[in-house]
Amino acid sequence: MADKKTIRSQEEKDLIINARKPEGELGDQLLDRMNKSHESLAQWGVSHLDIAKDDVILDIGCGGGVNVERFLKMTDNKVYGLDYSEVAVEKSTKLNQAAIDEGRCEIIQGSVSELPFEDNTFDIITGFETVYFWPDFINDSKEVRRVLKDDGIMFICNEAIPNEGDERQKELIDLLEMEIYSEDEFDEYLREAGFSDIICFSKDGQDSLDKELVTGWLCVIARK
Repeated sequence: MADKKTIRSQEEKDLIINARKPEGELGDQLLDRMNKSHESLAQWGVSHLDIAKDDVILDIGCGGGVNVERFLKMTDNKVYGLDYSEVAVEKSTKLNQAAIDEGRCEIIQGSVSELPFEDNTFDIITGFETVYFWPDFINDSKEVRRVLKDDGIMFICNEAIPNEGDERQKELIDLLEMEIYSEDEFDEYLREAGFSDIICFSKDGQDSLDKELVTGWLCVIARK
């Protein structure tokens, strides 16, 4: 019998590999799954944010668009979503089409390494379950800082904390070529990127629907 802590089938691997950059039908399926399985994580993470009605918000790695939709209900200002996956952009656009038509929302295909925005544009920039895949976390964080307003917030929300003894996590890291950061690493790297007032919150993550994949919840707030 296969170890429950390992990825058990090629079908599961084919689905999970799309977490890095959702593509095609499997990518569409994974985005639907993530919208559901990450909801408790997102609610917990956002509870640590103080969002004002006039905040301009960007969600990097917007995926299926549920967090863009969430922020549209929390601010009266404009909300942007960015993802480098064409499937994610299409799905997020469809979900938030009414707000797009009203001019309150934009969904853009692009990379965190070269954000298509002017300096000092956003009050809050968020990344849910996405920094694992950023090409160069420190330099990409500097790019995030560039487009943040003075005193703006960078917010990171992950459902994985490093656990060297977790064989499934090791397999996921190899499969997805991902990086999982600890609180200390976030603090060090974000300070190197120029951020200050860095605060981390953690939780055991047992409210997640994908308990086998979760080692703990972690969110980080860093100020420009």
